[in-house]
Amino acid sequence: MKNYAIIVAGGSGNRMQTETPKQFLLLKDLPVLMHTLRAFAQSNAQPRILLVINKDQQQYWRRLCEEFNFRIPHEIIDGGSTRFYSVKNALETIGDECLVAIHDAVRPLVSKELIDKCFEHAERRGNVIAAVQSSDSVRLLKDNITSALKRDEIYLVQTPQTFSLAILRTAYQQDFEAHFTDDASVVEAAGYEINIVEGERNNIKITYPIDLELAELLLKD
Repeated sequence: MKNYAIIVAGGSGNRMQTETPKQFLLLKDLPVLMHTLRAFAQSNAQPRILLVINKDQQQYWRRLCEEFNFRIPHEIIDGGSTRFYSVKNALETIGDECLVAIHDAVRPLVSKELIDKCFEHAERRGNVIAAVQSSDSVRLLKDNITSALKRDEIYLVQTPQTFSLAILRTAYQQDFEAHFTDDASVVEAAGYEINIVEGERNNIKITYPIDLELAELLLKD
């Protein structure tokens, strides 16, 4: 069975307090997005990489690839107005039955081991997402009233989120809903039970300036 990886790179620099979208910021002298693509290229799964990126950022990305002599093969797909439509655009380019891993462009520290584990579990179970158990106490705020939740029942969702193409095709026939915050929520709304594998604490998402600093430190190890 063929493998695909959809890398979703639609983020802006707003929360990073920079005009440069965070996927293009330098991390150890290389744009964040290049670290992400390299992790998938180095995995045993060897997926075909589909990079979903806004039209107005594609020329800049091509210039970066030339500047950094970045030669990892990937296909550029036009991004949509939301993550939902970006992923849907990428899915429409896939013709063969396959497994598809969907990953945030700004999770550059994902290991090839986690990528391969997600593909392996998805092949057996139809779908799987990476998630880590909460190490903090967690409370729910609803109607201005807070209540404690059992932290050993709380998982913090990461990517990759990996599915059979058949499941994704069915799920993405739905109309967009505001509560679709990731691909698992789309698939779950289509009636599928979501499976979890243990993610990685280092698999952080670059959202705020401190995240980039932490990623620099983690890459030194």
